[in-house]
Amino acid sequence: MTSDFYKYQAQTTPHPLAMEVSHANGSYIYDTNNKAYLDFVAGVSATPLGHNHPKVIHAIKEQLDKYLHVMVYGEYIQKPAVELAKLLANNLPHPLENTYLVNSGTEAIEGALKLAKRATGRTEIISAKNAYHGNTMGSMSVMGYEERKQAYRPLLPDVRFITFNSETDLDLITIKTAGVILETIQGGAGFIEPENGYLEKVRKRCDAVGALLILDEIQPGIGRTGKLFGFENYNCVPDILVTGKGLGGGMPIGAFTASSELMSLLQDHPKLGHITTFGGHPVIAASALATLKEITEGDLMKQALEKEHLFRKLLIHPLIEGIRGKGLMLAIITPTAEITNEVILQCQNNGLILFWLLFEPKAIRITPPLTISKDEIIKGCSIILNVLNKIQP
Repeated sequence: MTSDFYKYQAQTTPHPLAMEVSHANGSYIYDTNNKAYLDFVAGVSATPLGHNHPKVIHAIKEQLDKYLHVMVYGEYIQKPAVELAKLLANNLPHPLENTYLVNSGTEAIEGALKLAKRATGRTEIISAKNAYHGNTMGSMSVMGYEERKQAYRPLLPDVRFITFNSETDLDLITIKTAGVILETIQGGAGFIEPENGYLEKVRKRCDAVGALLILDEIQPGIGRTGKLFGFENYNCVPDILVTGKGLGGGMPIGAFTASSELMSLLQDHPKLGHITTFGGHPVIAASALATLKEITEGDLMKQALEKEHLFRKLLIHPLIEGIRGKGLMLAIITPTAEITNEVILQCQNNGLILFWLLFEPKAIRITPPLTISKDEIIKGCSIILNVLNKIQP
């Protein structure tokens, strides 16, 4: 199987981890030798309820017996998609009430960028340096990391970049700006939180010049920061909210949400302003609905903050320079990229899954399932500390 993996499946890096998966359950993934790996990554924040959660699996199987794809998005009334959009609206502040369901986070970003241009009649988009919003051409255009996109130019024109948390850069948002797109917490940059009311100040500037604010919640969203969406921690409501990853409960999904007035602009002039065949797929919507219900109806969001405190209490070591992030969106910062690489690889050898961040080579991703137990946190942190103890700085 390993040779076929390399021969037939396109790779994203020269050195994939290449663990062959047998099955997964709860906070564990098992390889084909039945070795258990405690999962501190959750599919890069995509499985908030862990692996094989019974309510998610039940919802998927129940929908499988009814119907799969029946018609392109938005033509037929399909109960799982309608109920998912309604539950999102019921858990979001005004005026975020109308959701367009798509297939992935990057597709949701594309839709949000189109909506901002359609609503304002402007062309300029402002993003942040070291931002990551996906890897399709529009999303890549607002990626603030030239090394990753220079091989694919030309990209979208009229994109400008500001520095996250820089108040002086807010003057670059003008009456030419259609939309400002920001991650609520910068992910690839190293889990950088907004400081000193930064998002509130961006919101105020957008209002002053008539630009729309798009907040990318693909990583912070779905309960990971102790709130359903990260922006709820920072007193800032976007015009367009983008989500994905964790919303699907392990199934592929994306969504962008705005007011009904804004979203109606995609219906006409021209008609079919944004279209998708498989967006809102009934099986995926059923999985997402079960996931969202479990997170909004239980105490997992409260637990996320308690578990963050436990991580910060346990992960104290001379080679840990700090821990960034909020809730269960955390990044250990080590002194060097080499130490980070060694920790991630040696922890996998010792049965713990960690991962990298895109643009911060010294960061170690810790984004476990929200359902992870405190005993599992203690176990995983012990593995990290033991590996660090064997590293010569």
